[in-house]
Amino acid sequence: MNLDLVLPAPLNPPFPERARVADLGRVHFVGVGGAGMSAIALLMAQLGVPVSGSDRAESANLQSLRQAGVRVSVPQDAVNIHDVDTVVISTAIHEDNPELVKARELGLPVLHRSEALAAVMGDSQVVAVAGTHGKSTTSSMISVMFDGLNAKPSFAVGTVIAGFGTNARLGTIGPGSWFVAEADESDGSFVRYRPKVAVVTNIEPDHIDFYGTAERVYEAFNRFVASMVPDGVLITCADDAGAVSLAQRSRAAGLQVLTYGESEDADVRLSQITSHGSQSSSVLSWSFDLAGQHYSGEQELNLQVPGVHNQLNAAASFATALVAGARPADAASALGGFVGADRRFTLRGEIAGIKVFDDYAHHPTEVLCALQTGRTVAGGHNLYVVFQPHLFSRTKEFAQEFAQALSLADRAYVLDIYPAREEPIEGVTSELITGAGFSEVHYASDATVAIDDIVTCASAGDIVMTVGAGDVTALGERFLEALTSRHGASDEGDAGTE
Repeated sequence: MNLDLVLPAPLNPPFPERARVADLGRVHFVGVGGAGMSAIALLMAQLGVPVSGSDRAESANLQSLRQAGVRVSVPQDAVNIHDVDTVVISTAIHEDNPELVKARELGLPVLHRSEALAAVMGDSQVVAVAGTHGKSTTSSMISVMFDGLNAKPSFAVGTVIAGFGTNARLGTIGPGSWFVAEADESDGSFVRYRPKVAVVTNIEPDHIDFYGTAERVYEAFNRFVASMVPDGVLITCADDAGAVSLAQRSRAAGLQVLTYGESEDADVRLSQITSHGSQSSSVLSWSFDLAGQHYSGEQELNLQVPGVHNQLNAAASFATALVAGARPADAASALGGFVGADRRFTLRGEIAGIKVFDDYAHHPTEVLCALQTGRTVAGGHNLYVVFQPHLFSRTKEFAQEFAQALSLADRAYVLDIYPAREEPIEGVTSELITGAGFSEVHYASDATVAIDDIVTCASAGDIVMTVGAGDVTALGERFLEALTSRHGASDEGDAGTE
């Protein structure tokens, strides 16, 4: 695969004109329950904008939005488009959606989700976190870190941040303030945020259903970096081939680049990484020049979350703090206050010494990292996994890689594919994964089969994980109920996020 792609000329100046929140009037979100859409709707409500929205079914996000004063309707229907001046949609909303059809008929302005988020950012300095993996956790870490540094950031991320209880919050606004955003690359719209700091955790082929080829994925990240403000800084991982290639292209284009990782070439280097139970630690050292200033030092970093991948996410966050002018010791202390993000190795509960975790991983690299963390926490005990593939196109592309990652478990069950936005592809089923030749990986036509087998086998010290981006998350409660029936009452109940 050719990664020698030319970085486009920077998009600054001039920038595409941003919508102004004050000009939007009454805003209606079609599909407001999604992670990204609900975050923007919540921020607009906090700004005093009259906000309404709709979705196909009830959810916890909808309840939170109602509590924030958003008028929410279920299901979606053309009648919901009343007393509305602007409509916001995501790529998941098709042209035949009845609310979008009505909005078009009325000639209402229709904004893409990314345009609405850019409007909310206003004049803030933006930290936009992109990457194939880790962007939700990293953007959450940076939000917690800036909060601990008393920077009073605004943020919009793709998950509920533990301790904050929300995926979005309005902080200080205006010039000089900070806005932390997860920048989703799935539809190419992440070029609208004009970041002061662009964090790219890694780049691998994904969302091929949208991009068509791996090369176009890499080209999209070129455009993302080119969208930085003139004095912007790219922070990216020195351990990832795609990110290293992006860094090289960006430096060649005259952009400011700061790298992090275990590599000896990293500007911010991690060493002495340990991960025990629900905690991890490392030593960060750095010596580099940026914007005419020299930075050097060493700092121990202790986290309340496990795994090498989380130390890498924290290193990206720490590098962001250096660029923002924070004292290294203060940044490390603030990162120590991060206790997790929902569906990122989240502990759902413990029964009879058997812990049940839930993780959003849905790409082979993410699944491997999640299971490596589970294996570390399990120690010498067994690791059981129920995995739900997400998208037919992704399953077709990565079936062998999924199987290999899942083989890290002592036993893994693969459920039927969660289709999300896609129609079935002939010949593409979960059995492409389970038939890849790994004896630990089994097909389960029904979740009950997997739950019954795991509950029968599991004993104290073992780890159970539900993994995937679909509705597999609901199985955590079913596991706890089944374990309670077999072993008795919970030792600790729902223990929240590790």
